[in-house]
Amino acid sequence: MKKTGKKRALGFGRFFILAFFLALVVLPIYWMTITSFKTNGEIIDMQNITYFPHTFTMENYTGLFEMFDYGSLLQNSVIVSVSSALVVTMLSILGGYSLARYKFKGKGAMVLFFLVTQMIPGILVIIPLYLIFSKIGLINTHVGLFIYYVIVNVPFCVVTMRSFFERIPVTLEEAARVDGCTKMKSLIKIVLPIMFPGIVSVFVFAFIGAWNELIAGTIFISTPDMWTIPVGLKSLIGKYSVQWGALMAGGVMALLPTAIMFAGMQKFIVEGMTAGAVKE
Repeated sequence: MKKTGKKRALGFGRFFILAFFLALVVLPIYWMTITSFKTNGEIIDMQNITYFPHTFTMENYTGLFEMFDYGSLLQNSVIVSVSSALVVTMLSILGGYSLARYKFKGKGAMVLFFLVTQMIPGILVIIPLYLIFSKIGLINTHVGLFIYYVIVNVPFCVVTMRSFFERIPVTLEEAARVDGCTKMKSLIKIVLPIMFPGIVSVFVFAFIGAWNELIAGTIFISTPDMWTIPVGLKSLIGKYSVQWGALMAGGVMALLPTAIMFAGMQKFIVEGMTAGAVKE
């Protein structure tokens, strides 16, 4: 009985700890969502804070489209995020495969270098890149943002993809080559289908990294027609006032694509993260 009671107490303890951390994640999203449906008077009334809109309104969403072309912001974000995520995933597959399957001089130093780059603040890279991009005409272009997102995300994704490849036995590729497959064909037809969850995880990581990025978008892009969603939403924060309703509405709309992506790919993301966490 004592063991059963102790086990039950531990179960309740874990439940409350997990519930606490879940609340930390969910409550800000809930507050952003309900604020986007409140009137401006209800939002700024600090004396009577409401936890659900007294007057349900869509004016914040309509105002968002009136202030600037939100569809253009969405298009710019999708173009830059998807294209950079695809290129990062392709480079990560090639780089991760070479690090996992081949032995060459400086391999350990290269992996260490990739890991060390994750400790360098991004702002230190942006300033030199800005000077380089300004010389070659890439300022205020999506190509400049694309190059930055690829540079920033490739090192971590290569190391992550390497761990996925290391879990797959080399004997599978050797058996395929015995049957007449080349190295490239065995990679495409045998290895990549097995590690599809890992590929999805890397793609999602690179996509989210580009989708949510603000600093580089603010520095490299100067005209409103080239803005991405984070840069457009930042413009709602003025020197003396903040348009909270439109800002919350924009946050909800920016969250939807990533939420849909996670909902649709949740199974593959979980499998990929757990697969890359342990080396067999």
